[in-house]
Amino acid sequence: MKVAIGSDHAGYKAKQRAIEALRELGVEVDDVGTHSEASCDYPDYAFEVAQRVSRKQADVGVLICGTGIGMSITANKVRGVRAACVHSDLTCEMARRHNDANVLCMGARVLDDRQVQDLVRQFLRIPFDGGRHTRRIRKITNLDRAR
Repeated sequence: MKVAIGSDHAGYKAKQRAIEALRELGVEVDDVGTHSEASCDYPDYAFEVAQRVSRKQADVGVLICGTGIGMSITANKVRGVRAACVHSDLTCEMARRHNDANVLCMGARVLDDRQVQDLVRQFLRIPFDGGRHTRRIRKITNLDRAR
């Protein structure tokens, strides 16, 4: 499995913790940046990760900014991406099980390091339930085609 990961300056330290968790799982990590806490613009990194997921250059993506909201808004502009801003075990589980989310977005200002690592592990472990949810995912995919 290959995971594309990115953050802005606010999410830089949390991204390092997420990378640690990914490497412990034996996952290939594609870190698109940022590579410091110097101020930068989150849409640049969100778009790059989302593009890699959309183009199948990565299986899933992980994005971290201050709240996760800006990253998720930006990533969802890319065709084929279903980015979910999660802040708990439940929101992470439902993002995967019901929404087949392929990009995990988190907020470094709302989660501690342990939570970031736990949510990354959970996101990779939990499968999409399929069934009735597949019809809904098809509807979302069709919205991409309407653009």
